[in-house]
Amino acid sequence: MNGMQKVLVVDNGERAPDSALSAELAGMGYASVTTPFEAADDVLALIPSPAAVVLQMPRHANWTERKRFLELATRLRKTLAASHTPVIITGEASGAATMLQNELSAQVVAAAEL
Repeated sequence: MNGMQKVLVVDNGERAPDSALSAELAGMGYASVTTPFEAADDVLALIPSPAAVVLQMPRHANWTERKRFLELATRLRKTLAASHTPVIITGEASGAATMLQNELSAQVVAAAEL
């Protein structure tokens, strides 16, 4: 697992088996760490350079919870801008994996052009 790129997944702590990203990310060649919203900063401090951060907002989140995730995304995008680490917000596992794959592919292409 040490050689694999790591993705931090932040959720609200309620994990349904059908919405887990870990299996999809493993299939894409990524190790993942899933943490509840409240521990995101602490866990991020332990992962030196994640390939991406995925904020998995609950499908039926109310406005307060949505706002909390959006504010975290804004803050993380500013914090991680220098390392070009994508911060992706999603409400579904399959959508997050597709968005992550697209984002990381775009970064590889951009790096190759430099």
